Amino acid sequence: MSMFKPAQKTKAKLRLALTGPSGSGKTFSALAIASGLGGRVAVIDTEHGSASLYADRFRFDSVSLESFSPDVYVEAIRDAEAAGYEVIVVDSLSHAWMGKDGALEQVDRASLRSGSKNSYFAWRDVTPKHNALVEAIVQSKAHVIATMRAKTEYALDRDDKGKMVPRKIGLAPVPRDGMDYEFSIAGELDLAHHLSITKSRCSELAGRVVPDPGADLANVIRTWLETTSAGPVKTAGPALAQLAKTARERARASIRAATTTEQLDALVATIQKLPEVDRRAVRADFGKRQQELRPPQAHSHR
Repeated sequence: MSMFKPAQKTKAKLRLALTGPSGSGKTFSALAIASGLGGRVAVIDTEHGSASLYADRFRFDSVSLESFSPDVYVEAIRDAEAAGYEVIVVDSLSHAWMGKDGALEQVDRASLRSGSKNSYFAWRDVTPKHNALVEAIVQSKAHVIATMRAKTEYALDRDDKGKMVPRKIGLAPVPRDGMDYEFSIAGELDLAHHLSITKSRCSELAGRVVPDPGADLANVIRTWLETTSAGPVKTAGPALAQLAKTARERARASIRAATTTEQLDALVATIQKLPEVDRRAVRADFGKRQQELRPPQAHSHR
């Protein structure tokens, strides 16, 4: 008899990673999605209580960590599970890598104690601790939403007066390489609060751009998580339609708000990430605004 058997999709828990530079809305988006999933929400806060600034918008309990050792994260996750929280928000996961008592700091301290500049043997002790944190997230009984800082650099753009001005952009997430592979859904937030889905085991979300992610996105995710092979297939049609409508209307609003051709051109990359049907829907708005912003041609005089 073969050891193989037909695969079955069962109900699952969310593993969502939100990456972005400072100001992209990682904490707010995590709380908005967590609230949309339903159930009690626990926040593991490493950002000096920043999540509590949104306590008037969302209901959640929180704990502020003073040490960012991976062991402390694991303890907080286990405590939240034991208390029966349905959603755990880790804000942020980056500190477990490069914060106080984080993996990198532990390696540096171990190397100094050994009197060697070679960190190879230090990693032998620290890596299992970080792996245990990853395992705690992957195996958690609750939904887990983790925010991750992005390395920030600046690009130079021309403003409406032709001057070169710096624009902040987000790059790779701060945690160790490949961390996003541990999550079922991962996305990058930009400074306009658009979430670009970069990895998704939910096919309906693959490649999508979601403006102001929150309850609409949570509805799509929840439908996907609750669909099993044994029961009737649930459709995320209504939630996806609302998600598409929101993205489409947000793009149109951004087009209307553009006051220079440079601002309008900056929207092209975001518009190109929309599904083809949505791109067609906003194409006329883009062309109309382009004509409105085009400088009047000078009349020639003879």
